[in-house]
Order: sequence, then structure tokens, then C-alpha cells
Amino acid sequence: MSLYESNYIRLGWLAGDLRALRGAYRSRIEGDCDLLLTVIEQCAYTSVFDLTYELPGPPGFTHCPDLRLRAYHDARLVEAAPATDRAAQPALKVPVCAERELRQRWVRNMMLNKWLEYCAERGHRFAGTAV
Repeated sequence: MSLYESNYIRLGWLAGDLRALRGAYRSRIEGDCDLLLTVIEQCAYTSVFDLTYELPGPPGFTHCPDLRLRAYHDARLVEAAPATDRAAQPALKVPVCAERELRQRWVRNMMLNKWLEYCAERGHRFAGTAV
């Protein structure tokens, strides 16, 4: 849980009060890709966000990494999940092995933690108004 707690703190560095966010936000700094934060759902005790880089490439833009974040405000935790909805794509459904699932969650949330720290060090911040 300390990893999820650290994710909550680091996302707060970039976005401020997570409960107050509405809409979509863009952080643009010189020498780095745009960082996008989109509020998917905002409830009293939880929020759901999509967080991604917007990478230029033909044709248009690619979003990578593409993470869905669930914030638990009362516990001050943020958990990362893939943004892809596997339930909507039956071909991607595979039997879940508990050990593999725990390993994937650990890796995904550790990556989020390091990525949030990197973005903060680079100077990314989401301004107070949505785009």
C-alpha cells in the first residue's frame, strides 16, 4: 500500500487537489511531450483518471503509456490499471493467474510511481483550468 500512497502524493504534485479536478488537462513543457490528464469519473471517495503522453507520429498522435488511474481519496491511494477495457474486447480475455496478476500490478504501479516522479522533475504541472 505504500507504493499506492506514494502514487497519490506524486500525482498531487502534478495536479493539486485530485478531488477538485474536472475535465481534461494538458501540461506542456519545452523539450518533452505533452502530458494529458483526463477526468473520467469524479465521486465523493474515488476518482478515475486517464494519464498519457501525447507522442507525435504519423498519422497524428499516439498515446503512450496509456494508464487508467483510480484514486481512493479517503485512503489517499492511487492505483494504476491499463486504460484498455479488456471486457469490451473478448479476444483479449485470458484466464487470470493470481500470481501473474499481482506481478503485473506491481510492475505497472512501480512504473507509474517513477513516471510521476520523472514528470514532476521535468517541470510538468496541470494548471488550474481544464483544456
